[in-house]
Amino acid sequence: MSVFFLMFVCTTVPQKWCRYVGVGELEEVQLFYYFIESERSPKDDPLLLWLSGGPGCSALYGLLFEIGPLQFDYSNSSGNKPVLKLNPYSWTKIANIIFLDAPVGTGFSYATTGTAYDNSDTSSAAQTYEFLRKWLMAHPKFLTNPLYITGDSYSGVIVPIIVKEVYDGNEAGREPPMNLKGYMLGNPVTCEVKDISQRIPYGHKTALISDELYESTKMDCNGDYVNVNPTNGACLTDLEMVSICLEKIYPGHILEPKCSLISPNHTRLKWNRIILEENIMDVVSVPQQSRPWCRSYNYLYSYIWANDRNVREALHIREGTKPEWDRCNYSLSYTKDILNSAVYHRYLSKTSLRALIYSGDHDLAIPYIGTLDWIRSLNLTLLGSWSPWFVEGQVAGYSILYSENSKYDLTYTTIKGGGHTAPEYKPKECFAMVDRWFSYYPL
Repeated sequence: MSVFFLMFVCTTVPQKWCRYVGVGELEEVQLFYYFIESERSPKDDPLLLWLSGGPGCSALYGLLFEIGPLQFDYSNSSGNKPVLKLNPYSWTKIANIIFLDAPVGTGFSYATTGTAYDNSDTSSAAQTYEFLRKWLMAHPKFLTNPLYITGDSYSGVIVPIIVKEVYDGNEAGREPPMNLKGYMLGNPVTCEVKDISQRIPYGHKTALISDELYESTKMDCNGDYVNVNPTNGACLTDLEMVSICLEKIYPGHILEPKCSLISPNHTRLKWNRIILEENIMDVVSVPQQSRPWCRSYNYLYSYIWANDRNVREALHIREGTKPEWDRCNYSLSYTKDILNSAVYHRYLSKTSLRALIYSGDHDLAIPYIGTLDWIRSLNLTLLGSWSPWFVEGQVAGYSILYSENSKYDLTYTTIKGGGHTAPEYKPKECFAMVDRWFSYYPL
């Protein structure tokens, strides 16, 4: 199984590029990572630390389904025999990337004690910062590379905290000095309450919710669609109607089928329980001949591949540490102690860093209008108008540029037709976006 990938790991990626780094006072947390050098110029190209969302989604998801050099060849894969192929739009063509399984319990990362599995936004960020310091001290040849902290989805909460830790550490003279240039976030969670609330105006903008229902819900709920007073019967009735309108929409991409709806195990979700993840076993329980194509089915190959004994040996996974790899581990002992990460962006806007924030414009889970809302709340100086950018002569999205005191700059862009998250749906456009941004070119 996956002979090509095993050869790739064993012949081109040294053992040290797929391994663990211990963090914490007794190194009781063992964070697993994959490192892939740039195909262009490893000594000159940017160094990216990449975190997936969740919290609890493995970095392997980002590597195989979003921005890494390999992806599953669906047309030639079948049953329990996944086949891999090269990704022509891998970001490793222009950057060195550390794909990190964080927080602990994610992917192949594990802890040596039960209490070490207890984690939070702030402690996870601190552990990731410690990981990065140790990694760079062990690989000093990358200390001069431009460093960017990157990720998507729930890492929108974690990444700004890490960036602040790195920036403050540099200011305090902490070793090693890092050549921090900025950060990048895709379809980012920032404030879950506000992000979820924005699904209703987004649903209205995209004709999923009628004018009448939208206006009624906005008035009856006073614009708050999450923290609803249980005695507000009018608001609850409106939200029940909203649930009916949206329950058959896949929140990751409003144009794709929501496959769990065809499962006999499907039950209606309340408005504030709309989730991104589908139950893959529900999907495959439906006879294949009556099952529509669905993205969740593609993810089965990652479970087959990552839990194969030969693959785990090639990746140097320590026996007995993780009995089974999960694409997303939703059973983490995790506390969300940062309710709104915009405060960190506001702090970073006083530095000389640069930021790129992007959203798939067909993402209902974290709608672009919510992301634009918190960006505008930073009160940065607008440097240009909302305008299209192009890939191969076609509109790839719309971008806008902000600045603060001529030092900090933030580029926000949509990815036309992209979902949650954008590189999985629009790899060519996202590759063009990051290639231009890293090179300081306009999108």
